[in-house]
Amino acid sequence: MKLNKIICGVLGALSLVSCADKMDYTEYNIYDKDYITRNFGYVGGLMTRIYNDLDGDWGNYSGAVLGSATDESQVSHSGNAIEDFYNGAWGPSNPYSSIWTTCYDGIEYSNQVLDEFQGLTFDELVLNSDYAKQMYRYQNYKYEARWARAYFYFLLVRQYGGVPLKTRTMTAAESNALTRSSADSIFQFIDDECVAIQDSIVKDYTNLGDMIVNKPETARANKYAVMALRARAAMYYASPLFNPNNDAERWLKAAQACQALIDSCKAGGRHLSASYSQLWGATSYSDAEPYAEIIFSRRYAASRTFETYNFPTGYQSAQGMNCPTQNLVDAYDMTDGSTWAEAVAAGTASDDDMFSNRDPRLALTVAHNGEAWPTDYYANNGNMPLQTYVGGINARPTSPYGTPTSYYLKKYCNSSIILRSSSANTFAHQWITFRLGEAYLNYAECLFQYAKAQGASNAADYTNTALGFTMSPRLAASQTRMRSSIAMPAFPTGMDNDTFWKRYQNERFVELAFEGHRFFDVRRWKEAPKFFTNIVWMQITRNVTTDDTGAETESFTYKRINNTRSWDDKMYLFPIPQTEIAKSGGLIEQNPGW
Repeated sequence: MKLNKIICGVLGALSLVSCADKMDYTEYNIYDKDYITRNFGYVGGLMTRIYNDLDGDWGNYSGAVLGSATDESQVSHSGNAIEDFYNGAWGPSNPYSSIWTTCYDGIEYSNQVLDEFQGLTFDELVLNSDYAKQMYRYQNYKYEARWARAYFYFLLVRQYGGVPLKTRTMTAAESNALTRSSADSIFQFIDDECVAIQDSIVKDYTNLGDMIVNKPETARANKYAVMALRARAAMYYASPLFNPNNDAERWLKAAQACQALIDSCKAGGRHLSASYSQLWGATSYSDAEPYAEIIFSRRYAASRTFETYNFPTGYQSAQGMNCPTQNLVDAYDMTDGSTWAEAVAAGTASDDDMFSNRDPRLALTVAHNGEAWPTDYYANNGNMPLQTYVGGINARPTSPYGTPTSYYLKKYCNSSIILRSSSANTFAHQWITFRLGEAYLNYAECLFQYAKAQGASNAADYTNTALGFTMSPRLAASQTRMRSSIAMPAFPTGMDNDTFWKRYQNERFVELAFEGHRFFDVRRWKEAPKFFTNIVWMQITRNVTTDDTGAETESFTYKRINNTRSWDDKMYLFPIPQTEIAKSGGLIEQNPGW
């Protein structure tokens, strides 16, 4: 790719949604390398372009999130592209290759920064009063670019397995002549890059002393982000999809990487946010509590797009797109720590009282029938409760796209958004890429699997002080449920391996719902037939009886609806786009089954 093309791409990127609101970069108009190297702001524009290629999921499939291809949610609009992931319309000629395209785009820009724009001194600006500060920031660009490049390769390898590895700028002919490097090689590259840069990249942009430029740039990758990438990639590499022989050493390495991340975060004053819901609030990047947990997030300009996609139908402009499933609702425990299934078996819970005495995260994630919503959500209807029963205001057939599951999505939706055109507003959003809550769960999984591979029958309670593991998998997996705003009981000691694994999977399902993990978690576990083939909806029927005085009494009947989705094991990995195979002259081989 020629430099002029890259620079033109930068100009376009800077006019789009980006994380530049906290990175203080200025748009510029340049057409050759000599011009771009005159000013660190111009080089910084290339870095902004790289950050713009990082992933997020605000409804990437015409409003549907990737979770709607899993047991997290059901898209309410039939015919949406997300259905191709389970209806057989997916393949090399329809590969949903946006990750392939954007990641290699980001890799190309990262390589350009590393190959073409290092060792600059910006002599024309040496007398500027902030020259030292700007040069300090510039010197960090190479580490940020290496982190971003490693992260792009992580996105590629978890989706495709082995991919072509490009670590320098190349001509089109050179690029097209590359074959796929093995998944082992890609994971090794990611690990090597993280090890190489984690002690050189800025540790914390809020603690730079005199080197802060205007204000802390908290949307940039730092040491914690590097360590988080290394730990997550190591966990994926140890998982069954990439570790079919269950090599215990991979689990050990991954557990150690997770432990190192947690220890570093603690030493830096980071901790789980007391408030679960604040993690995706409009000011989570600046509020102390959520910021203490969020390791890295991608910032987006103010909008109401996600809310328009997901607020319940029946509100002006709302589309009610991604509707949580009964599978997800059932995963939330009771407040006493028992599972939903245990409570039903004991006669202490039933479908007609689904939301009583449940893990508080359920009410923060899922909106349900009868729940009151703020007045502004309805035009002239007051503070009416949701009506997700058949024939209700927010359900079918009254609303053609009403929820099929009887639930609507709350998580990541800003409750202050008003969709009515007369008073519509917008808020900033940020997509959480890494947070400490995930790190505790990753540690729990990796250490549990390591202990289990070593033959431990009670791997949930395993510790090993000689290896530095003083926190058991059970205790680590309990951290997210014990934050003060949730206050759920810790998992009990003495669970057998099968019981803990089921409880751990539920905890991960619940804690990380709609954060982009479920689609890939179930794939790396190679348990898709268990979770993705039966999607359960709840159908609610409203019953009204009238007594002799004419007074009406309302009741509801609940019926579970099972929906079968197809699965083929080839879908554990994405198909390589046929266009890429053609460009390579057949040098790039297709994934098995496609």
